[in-house]
Amino acid sequence: MSPLRASAGFTESWAHFGFAVADGVATVTLDRPEKLNALTFEAYADLRDLIAELPHRGDAKVLVLRGSGRGFCSGGDVEEIIGALQAMDAAQLLEFTRMTGAVVRALRECPMPVIAAVNGIAAGAGSVLALAADFRLLAPEASFAFLFTKVGLAGADMGSAYLLPRIIGLGRATELLILGDKVDAARAEQLGLGTVVDDLPAAAASLAQRLAEGPALAYSTTKVLLTREQDVDLATAIELEAVSQALLMKSADHAEFYAAWQEGRTPKWTGR
Repeated sequence: MSPLRASAGFTESWAHFGFAVADGVATVTLDRPEKLNALTFEAYADLRDLIAELPHRGDAKVLVLRGSGRGFCSGGDVEEIIGALQAMDAAQLLEFTRMTGAVVRALRECPMPVIAAVNGIAAGAGSVLALAADFRLLAPEASFAFLFTKVGLAGADMGSAYLLPRIIGLGRATELLILGDKVDAARAEQLGLGTVVDDLPAAAASLAQRLAEGPALAYSTTKVLLTREQDVDLATAIELEAVSQALLMKSADHAEFYAAWQEGRTPKWTGR
């Protein structure tokens, strides 16, 4: 557990999705299969809060985000969210949109790798949750649909207009965000949205365990720099990497690599 905590304790249970930690792998399971794991106000808030807590718990080195049943996440619940939004004033609506964006920001700023195991439809907000992950593994039946314009809203939502062009390029991102058409797993892989795997649970578990057992500090620093360097010039990026690399050269993991190399054995990573 991180010592950088004050009075507030960790949340013991989460009511609006499944959560478990085992062998360094934290797993969030969206579990409203009867509604293709559509999100509620409470689910958004819990996701935001959990991801903020996760780096301080000390028992997780990687996060897996998955859905139960046939879908990954079909977006915001039409009855529980979209209907309720009709009665809100502008200040309340802005509070809601900032909350949904805070989930994506938390995923990108979380200093540990995030895997989205996309088992079925990832639509609307669900597609952006997948975008915010570092790895997207796709079942053959997975699909994406950036549906925002199809409900009369901007295709730029929750950071999608920032993230998607950086993943697949501006031209393709424009097509997907404006038209909102469904993208099947094969085309998603072709576009660079993810990697199709035959056995999604096994592939997600294998990747998660590999990350959990690896040099966590090196992985975390790499993710942080990838995120921060999206919006800086080359000279700034090189300086950020120079400072970061110099610090990591004094890490326990780097020293362990050298000791293991000298002794002809596999390194025993501690993430320190």
